[in-house]
Amino acid sequence: QGQLVESGGGLVQAGGSLRLSCVASERTFSQITMAWFRQTPGKEREFVAAINWIGSNTYYADSVKGRFTISRENIDNALYLQMNNLRPEDTAVYYCAAHKDHRVETLIPADFATWGQGIQVTVSS
Repeated sequence: QGQLVESGGGLVQAGGSLRLSCVASERTFSQITMAWFRQTPGKEREFVAAINWIGSNTYYADSVKGRFTISRENIDNALYLQMNNLRPEDTAVYYCAAHKDHRVETLIPADFATWGQGIQVTVSS
């Protein structure tokens, strides 16, 4: 299995924007559905957004629709999450994740085999 390394987190005021990046060392990145999840202390890890292996299908949690955009650049083995109009409730550790199977689009955490180390996003009110 490859590794995933996230970057781009930080502290931002409500209404601001951040762009998260995730670089994968997985050689078959272009055949894998990728996703972003997030977690706050004491809560389950929750789905944020996903994109299939060729970028033709994207999926979003209702709480981020219209504000977040997931994208990927297969030639660079890179995944992105553009987060606009951030809210204090978006504060969490964000994780990049790679699906365990090739060319499958399922979205539950158990179907994702490789995870990044997580990156903190803090939105102040």
